[in-house]
Amino acid sequence: MSGSELAEEEEQRKKRAPWGVIALVLLTGLALIRNGSGEFDVGPPQPASAAAADSRVPDATFAGAPAPLPYAVPDRVRIPAIQVDAPMLAVGLDAEGWVDAPPPEDPNLAGWFTGAVSPGEKGTAVVVGHVDNSQGPAVFYGLGALKKGNRVEVARKDGKTAVFEIYGIEVFEKNNFPGDRVYGSKGTAELRVITCGGGFSKQNGYDGNVVAFARLVEVR
Repeated sequence: MSGSELAEEEEQRKKRAPWGVIALVLLTGLALIRNGSGEFDVGPPQPASAAAADSRVPDATFAGAPAPLPYAVPDRVRIPAIQVDAPMLAVGLDAEGWVDAPPPEDPNLAGWFTGAVSPGEKGTAVVVGHVDNSQGPAVFYGLGALKKGNRVEVARKDGKTAVFEIYGIEVFEKNNFPGDRVYGSKGTAELRVITCGGGFSKQNGYDGNVVAFARLVEVR
């Protein structure tokens, strides 16, 4: 790794807030992705109860896990099971301290939260995207239909692709969002893919967030 790359990685690490702080921000900030229209005859699929992450599964590194990758900006996310193939852009916090979201007018766009690690690094990376907009379904409309064993591929600008396997998919109420459980580091390279879900009202938007839990299983 060159000197400039090392400097960039160090700068990114300094920008990251402790998860204890970020989790509190995201408890309120994830309201940002509730703003789907919800105005379609058939709403987005919701996770089945059998798809919930098994709390009995140990968090330690599982057999055969690849070594975590160094920092690199993600470029594209693919989820073959739900036909997602979308470019990614960096998102941070907006002026009100909420996690920002990709522009809603572009339905096929995902955001990587720069306050966390990059996908493939040790820790928990976070990718967000809209479930729908005023024109119809958006990038993560089908997220709730995923099942354990489905894979998420994140192409990075260092030329590597981090491949994650889903081990849980759940929907959580925004008012009772388990920040520590969702965002806390497991000591390995993990990924959370998040969109809005649950019930919908025109006054408040979606009342929950769909969260896919995944861990790094392959590097290409």
